[in-house]
Amino acid sequence: MTKFFEDHPEQDAPQPAGRGAPRLVRAERRQVELRAMTLDELIGPDHLARLVWQMVERFDLRPLLDRIEAREGTPGHPQTDPAILVALWLYATLDGVGSARELDRLCEHHHAYRWLRGDVGVNHHTLSDFRVGHADWLDGELSRGLAGLLAAGEVRLDSVAHDGMRVRAAAGTGSFRRKPRLEQFLTAAKARVAALKTELTGDPDRRTRREAAAERAARERLARVEAALAALPEAAARKQRNKGKPDQARVSTTDAEARVMKMPDGGFRPAYNVQFAAETQHGLVAAVMVTTSGADQDALEDMHAKVTQTYGRAPGNWLVDGGYVSQNGIEAVAASGTALHAPLGDALANCASRLIVAWRERMQSEAGKTLYRMRGQTIEWVNAGARNRRLYGVLVRGVQKVRAVALWHAIAHNFQCIVRIPALRQIAYNAV
Repeated sequence: MTKFFEDHPEQDAPQPAGRGAPRLVRAERRQVELRAMTLDELIGPDHLARLVWQMVERFDLRPLLDRIEAREGTPGHPQTDPAILVALWLYATLDGVGSARELDRLCEHHHAYRWLRGDVGVNHHTLSDFRVGHADWLDGELSRGLAGLLAAGEVRLDSVAHDGMRVRAAAGTGSFRRKPRLEQFLTAAKARVAALKTELTGDPDRRTRREAAAERAARERLARVEAALAALPEAAARKQRNKGKPDQARVSTTDAEARVMKMPDGGFRPAYNVQFAAETQHGLVAAVMVTTSGADQDALEDMHAKVTQTYGRAPGNWLVDGGYVSQNGIEAVAASGTALHAPLGDALANCASRLIVAWRERMQSEAGKTLYRMRGQTIEWVNAGARNRRLYGVLVRGVQKVRAVALWHAIAHNFQCIVRIPALRQIAYNAV
Protein backbone atom coordinates (compact mmCIF):
# COMPACT_ATOMS: atom_id res chain seq x y z
CA MET A 1 0.00 0.00 0.00
CA THR A 2 2.87 2.40 0.76
CA LYS A 3 4.44 1.93 -2.71
CA PHE A 4 1.10 2.44 -4.46
CA PHE A 5 0.53 5.89 -2.88
CA GLU A 6 4.14 7.09 -2.74
CA ASP A 7 3.72 9.45 -5.77
CA HIS A 8 0.58 11.15 -4.42
CA PRO A 9 0.89 14.54 -2.60
CA GLU A 10 0.65 14.53 1.12
CA GLN A 11 -2.80 15.21 2.49
CA ASP A 12 -3.53 18.16 4.77
CA ALA A 13 -3.38 17.45 8.43
CA PRO A 14 -6.67 16.19 9.82
CA GLN A 15 -8.97 18.96 11.01
CA PRO A 16 -10.74 18.94 14.34
CA ALA A 17 -13.85 16.85 14.42
CA GLY A 18 -16.90 18.55 12.99
CA ARG A 19 -15.00 21.18 10.94
CA GLY A 20 -13.24 20.33 7.67
CA ALA A 21 -10.97 22.47 5.50
CA PRO A 22 -12.77 25.29 3.58
CA ARG A 23 -13.82 24.32 0.07
CA LEU A 24 -12.86 27.21 -2.29
CA VAL A 25 -13.01 28.12 -5.95
CA ARG A 26 -9.58 29.61 -6.58
CA ALA A 27 -8.53 32.09 -9.26
CA GLU A 28 -7.21 30.68 -12.53
CA ARG A 29 -5.62 33.38 -14.68
CA ARG A 30 -3.87 31.26 -17.30
CA GLN A 31 -7.00 29.74 -18.80
CA VAL A 32 -7.45 30.74 -22.45
CA GLU A 33 -10.89 32.20 -23.22
CA LEU A 34 -12.52 33.25 -26.47
CA ARG A 35 -15.30 35.80 -26.01
CA ALA A 36 -17.34 37.10 -28.92
CA MET A 37 -18.80 40.53 -28.16
CA THR A 38 -19.18 43.96 -29.73
CA LEU A 39 -17.91 47.26 -28.37
CA ASP A 40 -21.52 48.27 -27.78
CA GLU A 41 -21.80 45.50 -25.18
CA LEU A 42 -18.91 46.89 -23.11
CA ILE A 43 -21.12 49.42 -21.31
CA GLY A 44 -24.71 49.38 -20.09
CA PRO A 45 -27.64 51.14 -21.77
CA ASP A 46 -27.69 53.92 -19.14
CA HIS A 47 -23.94 54.50 -18.99
CA LEU A 48 -22.75 58.12 -18.76
CA ALA A 49 -20.66 57.67 -21.91
CA ARG A 50 -23.83 57.19 -23.96
CA LEU A 51 -25.25 60.48 -22.64
CA VAL A 52 -21.99 62.21 -23.53
CA TRP A 53 -22.15 60.88 -27.07
CA GLN A 54 -25.78 61.92 -27.46
CA MET A 55 -24.89 65.43 -26.32
CA VAL A 56 -21.91 65.64 -28.69
CA GLU A 57 -24.19 64.63 -31.58
CA ARG A 58 -26.13 67.85 -30.91
CA PHE A 59 -23.04 70.06 -31.08
CA ASP A 60 -22.40 72.09 -34.23
CA LEU A 61 -19.30 70.32 -35.55
CA ARG A 62 -19.27 72.07 -38.92
CA PRO A 63 -16.44 74.49 -38.00
CA LEU A 64 -14.28 71.51 -37.03
CA LEU A 65 -15.19 69.56 -40.15
CA ASP A 66 -14.39 72.55 -42.37
CA ARG A 67 -10.76 72.47 -41.17
CA ILE A 68 -10.19 68.94 -42.49
CA GLU A 69 -8.24 69.00 -45.75
CA ALA A 70 -8.90 65.38 -46.75
CA ARG A 71 -12.02 65.35 -48.92
CA GLU A 72 -13.90 62.82 -50.99
CA GLY A 73 -12.44 62.61 -54.50
CA THR A 74 -9.12 64.23 -53.49
CA PRO A 75 -5.89 62.80 -52.08
CA GLY A 76 -5.41 62.71 -48.34
CA HIS A 77 -5.53 60.34 -45.40
CA PRO A 78 -8.90 60.18 -43.60
CA GLN A 79 -8.96 62.19 -40.38
CA THR A 80 -10.42 61.17 -37.03
CA ASP A 81 -14.04 62.19 -36.65
CA PRO A 82 -14.07 65.35 -34.48
CA ALA A 83 -17.12 63.99 -32.65
CA ILE A 84 -14.95 61.19 -31.24
CA LEU A 85 -12.29 63.60 -29.99
CA VAL A 86 -14.88 65.94 -28.47
CA ALA A 87 -16.62 63.04 -26.71
CA LEU A 88 -13.33 61.65 -25.40
CA TRP A 89 -12.24 64.98 -23.92
CA LEU A 90 -15.66 65.78 -22.49
CA TYR A 91 -15.82 62.40 -20.78
CA ALA A 92 -12.19 62.72 -19.65
CA THR A 93 -12.89 66.16 -18.16
CA LEU A 94 -15.87 64.76 -16.26
CA ASP A 95 -13.57 61.97 -15.08
CA GLY A 96 -10.88 64.41 -13.87
CA VAL A 97 -8.38 63.40 -16.56
CA GLY A 98 -6.28 66.30 -17.83
CA SER A 99 -3.35 64.51 -19.45
CA ALA A 100 -3.38 63.47 -23.10
CA ARG A 101 -1.05 60.57 -22.34
CA GLU A 102 -3.36 59.33 -19.61
CA LEU A 103 -6.35 59.62 -21.93
CA ASP A 104 -4.44 57.69 -24.59
CA ARG A 105 -3.83 54.89 -22.08
CA LEU A 106 -7.49 54.84 -21.02
CA CYS A 107 -8.56 54.56 -24.66
CA GLU A 108 -6.79 51.20 -24.76
CA HIS A 109 -7.91 49.70 -21.46
CA HIS A 110 -11.05 51.43 -20.13
CA HIS A 111 -14.39 50.19 -21.48
CA ALA A 112 -16.10 53.62 -21.56
CA TYR A 113 -13.25 55.24 -23.46
CA ARG A 114 -12.98 52.26 -25.80
CA TRP A 115 -16.70 52.58 -26.55
CA LEU A 116 -16.39 56.32 -27.25
CA ARG A 117 -13.34 55.73 -29.43
CA GLY A 118 -15.25 53.15 -31.45
CA ASP A 119 -12.11 51.26 -32.47
CA VAL A 120 -10.68 54.39 -34.14
CA GLY A 121 -6.97 54.81 -33.53
CA VAL A 122 -5.91 57.89 -31.54
CA ASN A 123 -2.62 58.95 -29.97
CA HIS A 124 -1.61 61.46 -27.34
CA HIS A 125 -0.31 63.96 -29.92
CA THR A 126 -3.68 64.12 -31.68
CA LEU A 127 -5.54 64.29 -28.38
CA SER A 128 -3.29 67.02 -26.98
CA ASP A 129 -3.48 69.21 -30.09
CA PHE A 130 -7.25 68.88 -30.32
CA ARG A 131 -7.86 69.76 -26.68
CA VAL A 132 -6.23 73.19 -26.90
CA GLY A 133 -6.65 73.97 -30.59
CA HIS A 134 -10.34 74.91 -30.67
CA ALA A 135 -10.93 77.45 -27.90
CA ASP A 136 -13.18 79.67 -30.03
CA TRP A 137 -15.33 76.73 -31.07
CA LEU A 138 -15.68 75.63 -27.44
CA ASP A 139 -16.66 79.16 -26.46
CA GLY A 140 -19.27 79.18 -29.20
CA GLU A 141 -20.74 75.85 -28.11
CA LEU A 142 -20.90 77.00 -24.48
CA SER A 143 -22.88 80.10 -25.42
CA ARG A 144 -24.98 78.27 -28.04
CA GLY A 145 -26.11 75.73 -25.47
CA LEU A 146 -27.20 78.38 -22.98
CA ALA A 147 -28.79 80.49 -25.72
CA GLY A 148 -30.98 77.53 -26.66
CA LEU A 149 -32.22 77.26 -23.09
CA LEU A 150 -32.82 81.03 -23.00
CA ALA A 151 -34.90 80.79 -26.18
CA ALA A 152 -36.92 77.95 -24.67
CA GLY A 153 -37.66 80.08 -21.60
CA GLU A 154 -36.04 77.67 -19.14
CA VAL A 155 -33.23 80.12 -18.29
CA ARG A 156 -33.83 83.83 -17.72
CA LEU A 157 -30.34 85.23 -17.03
CA ASP A 158 -31.83 87.69 -14.52
CA SER A 159 -28.88 87.34 -12.14
CA VAL A 160 -25.30 86.28 -12.83
CA ALA A 161 -22.67 85.29 -10.27
CA HIS A 162 -19.05 85.94 -11.20
CA ASP A 163 -15.83 84.77 -9.56
CA GLY A 164 -12.26 83.84 -10.37
CA MET A 165 -9.95 81.01 -9.35
CA ARG A 166 -6.17 80.83 -9.53
CA VAL A 167 -4.84 77.89 -11.55
CA ARG A 168 -1.19 76.89 -11.27
CA ALA A 169 0.71 77.51 -14.50
CA ALA A 170 3.11 75.04 -16.12
CA ALA A 171 6.12 77.16 -15.18
CA GLY A 172 8.57 77.00 -12.31
CA THR A 173 9.11 79.87 -9.90
CA GLY A 174 12.79 79.81 -10.83
CA SER A 175 12.09 80.39 -14.53
CA PHE A 176 11.40 84.12 -14.12
CA ARG A 177 14.21 86.39 -15.34
CA ARG A 178 14.82 90.13 -15.72
CA LYS A 179 15.79 91.82 -18.99
CA PRO A 180 19.64 91.55 -18.73
CA ARG A 181 19.46 87.83 -18.02
CA LEU A 182 16.94 87.26 -20.81
CA GLU A 183 19.22 89.01 -23.27
CA GLN A 184 22.06 86.71 -22.22
CA PHE A 185 19.80 83.70 -22.76
CA LEU A 186 18.81 85.05 -26.19
CA THR A 187 22.43 85.37 -27.30
CA ALA A 188 23.25 81.87 -26.06
CA ALA A 189 20.15 80.36 -27.69
CA LYS A 190 20.92 81.95 -31.06
CA ALA A 191 24.50 80.70 -30.91
CA ARG A 192 23.31 77.20 -30.05
CA VAL A 193 20.85 77.11 -32.96
CA ALA A 194 23.48 78.40 -35.39
CA ALA A 195 26.04 75.83 -34.20
CA LEU A 196 23.60 72.95 -34.58
CA LYS A 197 22.51 74.16 -38.00
CA THR A 198 26.12 74.28 -39.21
CA GLU A 199 26.86 70.85 -37.77
CA LEU A 200 23.80 69.17 -39.21
CA THR A 201 23.97 70.72 -42.69
CA GLY A 202 27.53 69.43 -43.12
CA ASP A 203 26.28 65.89 -43.77
CA PRO A 204 22.46 65.77 -43.82
CA ASP A 205 22.43 62.08 -44.79
CA ARG A 206 24.03 61.12 -41.48
CA ARG A 207 21.60 63.15 -39.38
CA THR A 208 20.35 61.00 -36.52
CA ARG A 209 17.08 61.21 -34.68
CA ARG A 210 18.89 62.44 -31.56
CA GLU A 211 20.55 65.26 -33.48
CA ALA A 212 17.23 66.30 -35.00
CA ALA A 213 15.70 66.34 -31.53
CA ALA A 214 18.57 68.50 -30.25
CA GLU A 215 18.01 71.02 -33.03
CA ARG A 216 14.27 71.11 -32.37
CA ALA A 217 14.86 71.63 -28.63
CA ALA A 218 17.28 74.48 -29.33
CA ARG A 219 14.77 76.20 -31.61
CA GLU A 220 12.01 75.80 -29.02
CA ARG A 221 14.30 77.27 -26.36
CA LEU A 222 15.03 80.26 -28.63
CA ALA A 223 11.31 80.77 -29.27
CA ARG A 224 10.53 80.75 -25.54
CA VAL A 225 13.23 83.31 -24.76
CA GLU A 226 12.01 85.55 -27.60
CA ALA A 227 8.45 85.27 -26.27
CA ALA A 228 9.65 86.22 -22.79
CA LEU A 229 11.41 89.32 -24.11
CA ALA A 230 8.30 90.27 -26.10
CA ALA A 231 6.18 90.01 -22.95
CA LEU A 232 8.59 92.08 -20.86
CA PRO A 233 7.19 95.58 -21.75
CA GLU A 234 3.71 94.58 -20.57
CA ALA A 235 5.14 93.14 -17.35
CA ALA A 236 7.16 96.34 -16.79
CA ALA A 237 4.04 98.49 -17.33
CA ARG A 238 2.11 96.41 -14.83
CA LYS A 239 4.98 96.70 -12.37
CA GLN A 240 4.88 100.48 -12.74
CA ARG A 241 1.11 100.61 -12.24
CA ASN A 242 1.62 98.71 -8.98
CA LYS A 243 4.15 101.39 -7.91
CA GLY A 244 7.13 99.13 -8.49
CA LYS A 245 10.31 99.59 -10.49
CA PRO A 246 9.82 98.73 -14.18
CA ASP A 247 13.39 97.49 -14.54
CA GLN A 248 12.65 94.84 -11.88
CA ALA A 249 9.94 93.19 -13.98
CA ARG A 250 10.48 89.48 -14.58
CA VAL A 251 9.04 87.07 -17.15
CA SER A 252 9.15 83.28 -17.27
CA THR A 253 11.29 81.60 -19.92
CA THR A 254 8.98 78.57 -19.71
CA ASP A 255 5.59 80.28 -20.10
CA ALA A 256 5.93 83.96 -21.00
CA GLU A 257 2.25 84.69 -20.29
CA ALA A 258 2.15 83.23 -16.78
CA ARG A 259 2.31 85.64 -13.84
CA VAL A 260 3.13 85.15 -10.18
CA MET A 261 -0.11 85.35 -8.18
CA LYS A 262 -1.22 84.81 -4.63
CA MET A 263 -2.71 81.34 -4.36
CA PRO A 264 -5.53 80.14 -2.05
CA ASP A 265 -3.01 78.76 0.46
CA GLY A 266 -1.34 82.16 0.80
CA GLY A 267 1.74 81.30 -1.25
CA PHE A 268 2.89 82.99 -4.47
CA ARG A 269 3.32 80.88 -7.63
CA PRO A 270 3.09 81.21 -11.42
CA ALA A 271 -0.61 81.01 -12.28
CA TYR A 272 -3.50 82.11 -14.44
CA ASN A 273 -6.72 83.72 -13.24
CA VAL A 274 -9.66 81.70 -14.59
CA GLN A 275 -12.95 83.63 -14.46
CA PHE A 276 -16.38 81.95 -14.52
CA ALA A 277 -19.78 83.65 -14.80
CA ALA A 278 -22.90 81.56 -14.12
CA GLU A 279 -26.61 82.28 -14.07
CA THR A 280 -28.13 81.74 -10.63
CA GLN A 281 -31.32 79.92 -11.64
CA HIS A 282 -29.69 76.57 -12.45
CA GLY A 283 -26.00 77.32 -12.01
CA LEU A 284 -25.13 77.06 -15.71
CA VAL A 285 -21.87 78.68 -16.77
CA ALA A 286 -22.56 81.53 -19.19
CA ALA A 287 -19.04 82.72 -19.99
CA VAL A 288 -15.37 81.98 -19.35
CA MET A 289 -12.34 84.25 -19.37
CA VAL A 290 -8.67 83.78 -18.50
CA THR A 291 -6.54 86.72 -17.40
CA THR A 292 -2.92 87.17 -16.40
CA SER A 293 -3.77 89.59 -13.60
CA GLY A 294 -3.96 88.47 -10.00
CA ALA A 295 -6.51 91.24 -9.30
CA ASP A 296 -10.15 90.39 -10.00
CA GLN A 297 -11.11 94.04 -10.49
CA ASP A 298 -9.59 93.98 -13.96
CA ALA A 299 -12.02 91.27 -15.12
CA LEU A 300 -15.34 92.75 -13.95
CA GLU A 301 -16.09 95.05 -16.87
CA ASP A 302 -14.75 92.64 -19.50
CA MET A 303 -16.80 89.70 -18.23
CA HIS A 304 -19.96 91.78 -17.94
CA ALA A 305 -19.48 93.09 -21.48
CA LYS A 306 -18.84 89.55 -22.78
CA VAL A 307 -22.07 88.17 -21.27
CA THR A 308 -24.11 91.18 -22.45
CA GLN A 309 -22.75 90.99 -25.99
CA THR A 310 -23.02 87.19 -26.27
CA TYR A 311 -26.64 86.90 -25.17
CA GLY A 312 -27.91 90.28 -26.37
CA ARG A 313 -29.11 91.37 -22.95
CA ALA A 314 -27.63 92.82 -19.78
CA PRO A 315 -28.33 90.76 -16.65
CA GLY A 316 -30.43 92.53 -14.06
CA ASN A 317 -28.05 91.70 -11.20
CA TRP A 318 -24.32 90.94 -11.05
CA LEU A 319 -23.07 89.14 -7.93
CA VAL A 320 -19.37 89.29 -7.02
CA ASP A 321 -17.17 89.23 -3.93
CA GLY A 322 -15.28 92.16 -2.44
CA GLY A 323 -12.27 91.70 -4.70
CA TYR A 324 -14.20 93.15 -7.65
CA VAL A 325 -15.30 96.39 -5.97
CA SER A 326 -14.10 99.60 -7.63
CA GLN A 327 -15.81 102.86 -8.51
CA ASN A 328 -15.15 102.49 -12.23
CA GLY A 329 -16.44 98.92 -12.22
CA ILE A 330 -19.66 99.70 -10.38
CA GLU A 331 -20.41 102.68 -12.60
CA ALA A 332 -19.59 100.82 -15.82
CA VAL A 333 -21.89 97.91 -14.91
CA ALA A 334 -24.66 100.26 -13.77
CA ALA A 335 -24.47 102.18 -17.05
CA SER A 336 -25.84 99.11 -18.87
CA GLY A 337 -28.71 98.71 -16.42
CA THR A 338 -27.14 96.02 -14.21
CA ALA A 339 -27.17 96.33 -10.43
CA LEU A 340 -23.91 95.20 -8.84
CA HIS A 341 -24.13 93.21 -5.62
CA ALA A 342 -20.93 92.99 -3.57
CA PRO A 343 -20.08 93.18 0.15
CA LEU A 344 -19.64 96.71 1.47
CA GLY A 345 -16.50 96.76 3.57
CA ASP A 346 -14.51 99.99 3.86
CA ALA A 347 -13.99 100.50 0.14
CA LEU A 348 -15.64 103.62 -1.31
CA ALA A 349 -17.15 104.48 2.08
CA ASN A 350 -16.67 108.21 1.49
CA CYS A 351 -17.54 108.24 -2.21
CA ALA A 352 -20.43 110.60 -2.97
CA SER A 353 -21.17 109.22 -6.45
CA ARG A 354 -24.87 108.60 -6.97
CA LEU A 355 -24.27 105.07 -8.26
CA ILE A 356 -21.98 104.20 -5.36
CA VAL A 357 -24.54 105.49 -2.85
CA ALA A 358 -27.25 103.41 -4.56
CA TRP A 359 -24.99 100.33 -4.35
CA ARG A 360 -24.42 100.82 -0.61
CA GLU A 361 -28.13 101.29 0.02
CA ARG A 362 -28.93 98.22 -2.04
CA MET A 363 -26.52 96.03 -0.06
CA GLN A 364 -27.95 97.26 3.26
CA SER A 365 -31.49 96.25 2.30
CA GLU A 366 -32.93 92.82 3.10
CA ALA A 367 -33.72 92.20 -0.56
CA GLY A 368 -30.11 92.91 -1.51
CA LYS A 369 -28.75 90.64 1.21
CA THR A 370 -31.11 87.81 0.20
CA LEU A 371 -30.15 88.05 -3.46
CA TYR A 372 -26.44 88.18 -2.66
CA ARG A 373 -26.65 84.82 -0.89
CA MET A 374 -27.17 83.27 -4.32
CA ARG A 375 -23.57 84.13 -5.23
CA GLY A 376 -22.02 81.53 -2.94
CA GLN A 377 -24.62 78.90 -3.84
CA THR A 378 -23.90 79.34 -7.55
CA ILE A 379 -20.37 80.34 -8.45
CA GLU A 380 -18.63 78.67 -5.52
CA TRP A 381 -20.31 75.46 -6.63
CA VAL A 382 -18.90 75.97 -10.13
CA ASN A 383 -15.40 76.52 -8.71
CA ALA A 384 -15.69 73.52 -6.41
CA GLY A 385 -16.75 71.33 -9.33
CA ALA A 386 -13.72 72.42 -11.33
CA ARG A 387 -11.46 71.64 -8.38
CA ASN A 388 -13.09 68.21 -8.01
CA ARG A 389 -12.25 67.61 -11.66
CA ARG A 390 -8.64 68.39 -10.70
CA LEU A 391 -8.37 71.90 -12.12
CA TYR A 392 -5.63 72.91 -9.71
CA GLY A 393 -2.98 73.34 -12.37
CA VAL A 394 -2.60 73.10 -16.13
CA LEU A 395 -0.08 71.24 -18.25
CA VAL A 396 -0.42 73.67 -21.17
CA ARG A 397 1.20 77.06 -21.72
CA GLY A 398 -0.30 80.32 -22.88
CA VAL A 399 -3.56 82.17 -22.22
CA GLN A 400 -5.43 80.69 -25.19
CA LYS A 401 -4.57 77.10 -24.33
CA VAL A 402 -5.49 77.62 -20.67
CA ARG A 403 -8.74 79.22 -21.87
CA ALA A 404 -9.50 76.08 -23.88
CA VAL A 405 -8.96 73.90 -20.80
CA ALA A 406 -11.24 76.17 -18.73
CA LEU A 407 -13.93 75.96 -21.43
CA TRP A 408 -13.83 72.14 -21.34
CA HIS A 409 -14.54 72.35 -17.60
CA ALA A 410 -17.38 74.83 -18.16
CA ILE A 411 -19.01 72.59 -20.77
CA ALA A 412 -18.56 69.58 -18.48
CA HIS A 413 -20.23 71.50 -15.63
CA ASN A 414 -23.19 72.48 -17.81
CA PHE A 415 -23.49 68.90 -19.05
CA GLN A 416 -23.78 67.68 -15.46
CA CYS A 417 -26.47 70.29 -14.75
CA ILE A 418 -28.45 69.36 -17.85
CA VAL A 419 -28.33 65.63 -17.12
CA ARG A 420 -29.40 66.19 -13.52
CA ILE A 421 -32.34 68.57 -14.19
CA PRO A 422 -35.17 66.88 -16.19
CA ALA A 423 -36.49 70.11 -17.74
CA LEU A 424 -33.06 71.08 -19.08
CA ARG A 425 -32.33 67.55 -20.22
CA GLN A 426 -35.52 67.33 -22.25
CA ILE A 427 -34.81 70.60 -24.05
CA ALA A 428 -31.11 69.92 -24.66
CA TYR A 429 -31.49 66.34 -25.89
CA ASN A 430 -34.45 67.14 -28.10
CA ALA A 431 -32.71 70.11 -29.71
CA VAL A 432 -31.68 69.69 -33.32
